[in-house]
Amino acid sequence: MPGILDRMWRRFVGLGLLALLVAACSGGEEEPAGPRTEFSIGWSIYAGWMPWAYAQQAGIVKKWGDKYGITIELVQVNDYIESVNQYTAGKLDGVTVANMDALTIPAAGGKDTSAIILGDYSNGNDAVLLKGADSVAAIKGRQVYLAELSVSHYLLARALEKNGMKLADVKTVNTSDADISAAFAAPDVTAAVAWNPQVTTMKGVAGAKAVFTSADIPGEILDLLVVDTATLKANPNLGKALAGIWYETMTLMAQADAEGAAARAAMAKLAGTTPAEFEGQLATTYLYTDPKAALAAMSSPDLVTTMTRVRDFSFAQGLFGQGARSADAVGMSFPGGKTLGDPNAITLRFDPTFTQAAADGAL
Repeated sequence: MPGILDRMWRRFVGLGLLALLVAACSGGEEEPAGPRTEFSIGWSIYAGWMPWAYAQQAGIVKKWGDKYGITIELVQVNDYIESVNQYTAGKLDGVTVANMDALTIPAAGGKDTSAIILGDYSNGNDAVLLKGADSVAAIKGRQVYLAELSVSHYLLARALEKNGMKLADVKTVNTSDADISAAFAAPDVTAAVAWNPQVTTMKGVAGAKAVFTSADIPGEILDLLVVDTATLKANPNLGKALAGIWYETMTLMAQADAEGAAARAAMAKLAGTTPAEFEGQLATTYLYTDPKAALAAMSSPDLVTTMTRVRDFSFAQGLFGQGARSADAVGMSFPGGKTLGDPNAITLRFDPTFTQAAADGAL
């Protein structure tokens, strides 16, 4: 299923190192950013990103582009990691991406990137599953099947940490998401970490129970829209239009009426799934439909805490590359002038400018 494959690549952050190679081989330096009227934004299939595809189909993208005198093309890329690679290589002006991947792929590769839309966070889509137990404590000493160096690995680390254990207390067995459901069905496999739609299937295995999910660490697995910082600086209308597109679409899809249901059904069709299945995916996806809520989350100290955990995990797993000497190697900036890591090497910026404009009704 294409959706499953896209989901796998979306989460397989270890391939960030591949992106660095792609960037290095992309054919020389990018042209300096300047005023432009045409832009391309990459997206791939995932519940939290389908609003972008729908917005283009429904004419919302054109409406906001016309308002600001620009043309925006939403470009679907079948493989998630390929979409991030293309952005990193300068082939796209922006892309939909998870927070960990934004850090370990373009930012760690030296591409100055601004996260301007905080779209959603996983709120139960990811889970640690055990057989014959109902608490994380029982995982100690078990072999845990999961996609190593992925968000599943991060979720396992957080589950262990919150229960007074370490990764050394278990042995991980690298298993692709395509194989994880079948592996967990085997009688001798008693622990696994996965994400939906596989989690739903795995919960049906005899004796299985989700003992820890992303809902236990709300706000840590984030999904973003990022753009090239230099391009954004030279073309602030791009940021304004993208914020207008996102929040108009959020308002529409959040409606509990026939119009909202029709919008969500259209997104399901674009994702290649059924309306019922898509609604199920949305149920475990916390969407920031209100710009004020997104602004509060982006400005919260919790975001700095989350990104500290994410960058420490990423560095420990070697995702910053061999040249990185510490977790501070990749600098990040946050609203209010806060920074994390090397302030002279900031390449990931959480920029609230356009979310603030949406919250103020100033777009």
